[in-house]
Amino acid sequence: MSQLFRLIFRIRNFLLFVILELVSFWLIVKNNLYWDVSFFNTSNYYAAKTLESSNYVKNYMNLGSVNDQLIAENAQLKKIVVSMQQFKGREGDYYKVDSAFAKRFEFKVAKVVNNTVNLTNNYLTLDKGTLDGIEPGMGVICPQGVVGQVMQCSEHFSRVYSILHANFNVSTEVKNQILRTKNDKALGIAKWGGLNPRVIDLTTIDRFKPIKKGDSVITSEQNVIFPSGTMLGKIRKLSAKQDQAFFDIEVELATDFQNLSYVYIVNNKLKKEQELIEQATTEIKK
Repeated sequence: MSQLFRLIFRIRNFLLFVILELVSFWLIVKNNLYWDVSFFNTSNYYAAKTLESSNYVKNYMNLGSVNDQLIAENAQLKKIVVSMQQFKGREGDYYKVDSAFAKRFEFKVAKVVNNTVNLTNNYLTLDKGTLDGIEPGMGVICPQGVVGQVMQCSEHFSRVYSILHANFNVSTEVKNQILRTKNDKALGIAKWGGLNPRVIDLTTIDRFKPIKKGDSVITSEQNVIFPSGTMLGKIRKLSAKQDQAFFDIEVELATDFQNLSYVYIVNNKLKKEQELIEQATTEIKK
């Protein structure tokens, strides 16, 4: 404390000068209208700038929580949209969809913590596991389209083989106006060729089906793990030889696997029931 007093004593003249300057400035501002208004406007300007900068920093620091909230809300909206699509059914059909069947899909948000795209068999690692209700066999999608299927789970993580995997295929359907008008279907199997992570092959499409470059490719109704109508991509190339029964089709994927951050894990609540009845039927035939 004595050192502080000695320091103040040594700089007493400077402190007195600063105090007198502040008093002089205050007297000028208070006794001169022009200076009073100028000081008021200037102080308000810098106060507003300081507040703006403070709010910008605060908002930036809160981006993570805001992003998490938006993703959670998107998952809820996805559930509602898919349920409405399942209720709607196909145009011209007289079949009324059962409510339990239409609402069978649930969605949980997960973050991608690891991802490969340049291997023959590519995988993703997600930050959700068995403690979050995740099980092997569940589908994985993103806002753009199909991602893959859960392969293995620990308590806190899940391993997913993506659509960029040699052993993974998806039942798909090509959609365009001509097919809708004819109430026709162009069903096929999508499977990665192992080369370009932006392109997947589409097989078993009848070469006489009225499809063309640019048509949308979506998941078909013959899917257990994905909701029908989930985007896969668009046809970028198709050809067929005279002696071929099917088209050779390349599809540009809607999902950009090199920039995946968040995904939705799809739980089909009726999946096990469907698999049990199908397995029982197979055993009876044997």
